[in-house]
Amino acid sequence: MPPPPDLSGRHVVLGVTGSIAAYKAASLVRRLKKAGAEVQVLMTPDAERFVTPLTLGTLSEQEVLTDIFPENEEGSWTKHVTLGQWADLFVIAPATAQTVAKLAHGFCDSMLTATALSARCPLLVCPAMDRDMYQHPATQDNLDRLRKIGYEVMPAAHGELASGLVGQGRMPEPGDILQRVADLMAETKASGKAQDMPLAGHTVLVTAGPTREPIDPARVLTNPSTGTMGYAVAAAAAERGASVTLVTGPTSLSPPSNVEVAAVQTAEEMNDAVQARRADADYVFMAAAVADYTPADPSGSKRKKTDEDLVLPLRRTPDILKTLGAHKRTGQVLVGFALETDDALEHARHKLEEKNLDWIVVNDPTEDGAGFGSSTNRVTLLRADGASEDLPRMPKAEVAEILLDRVQAAREKNSA
Repeated sequence: MPPPPDLSGRHVVLGVTGSIAAYKAASLVRRLKKAGAEVQVLMTPDAERFVTPLTLGTLSEQEVLTDIFPENEEGSWTKHVTLGQWADLFVIAPATAQTVAKLAHGFCDSMLTATALSARCPLLVCPAMDRDMYQHPATQDNLDRLRKIGYEVMPAAHGELASGLVGQGRMPEPGDILQRVADLMAETKASGKAQDMPLAGHTVLVTAGPTREPIDPARVLTNPSTGTMGYAVAAAAAERGASVTLVTGPTSLSPPSNVEVAAVQTAEEMNDAVQARRADADYVFMAAAVADYTPADPSGSKRKKTDEDLVLPLRRTPDILKTLGAHKRTGQVLVGFALETDDALEHARHKLEEKNLDWIVVNDPTEDGAGFGSSTNRVTLLRADGASEDLPRMPKAEVAEILLDRVQAAREKNSA
């Protein structure tokens, strides 16, 4: 028996639907895991009649999802979107005639179908049904429709069926599905399809995290930024094929893979790093929380507690964003971030105009689930032409994806 393919680090969503062949999903999950893949199983309610979520959850080491709004899940109402972005491949095995019809016509009534509509990855359909159902013109039309959409469809296998008939309609064997999964993964990696790598050939500059302005060798002025938003933008841009440079203040986050990192401490250092790289960037995302002021005369030794009241003279730090706006080249896209607590949109629009930005992302840290230290955010996207879009609270990784979608679409429209 040949060794299993190497799927280390790859993400597979496995959809299981209400066919007697659903019991074979357990073998498929086991094979995918043995090959090194991370597997998230989605089940339709009818699939639970044939195999239990406990079985597939135990084998996949992930809680099986069925409902479109799963309980006990962060960002549950957008979980289908998150999974659609996470997956490298979506496999539906077995795929019943009902599910094939729903996929062919864009139905969205379960976690499985909602995730299929959200997925950006290849989708592999493995039909399983009785012979006459499979041969019916409606089913064949639906399978042809899926192929035209761009889905991969494995032909049903020939053999004895649950009804006692013999013919084509059996779910392909788990070993054959695994091999097709491996082939699709290899094809996707080798081809670098434009729709999967829409930023290939582009350079992206992102800033993230706080700055630390020294008062003395032991103390600094800083803020609670964790860098999560900027790191999410950098990771999303790299996933889309961009050459990404992340200029980051001090954080506890691990840098995203395939990203060049320039670590800085102060606003002055961040300004130097950004200005040295700005000319080559096609997109600039200024997500860092840069200090507006720094001690005018930092002490070379630790200040002692000699006075009840300490007066600390401050001076302005460089306005990095304003300098970028003043030197923005034709075709370059400049995106700023604004954290405001009062009259947020008014102040953000003023900043957008004053600093010659193309976009600004504004949020209010006093709102629940927004701002510093949170894994979620609730932002408004403002565009230079006056357009705006309110995004509900969602994980920062999803905010980053939507922001890139909007910015890319606008740039392509303007350059058309």
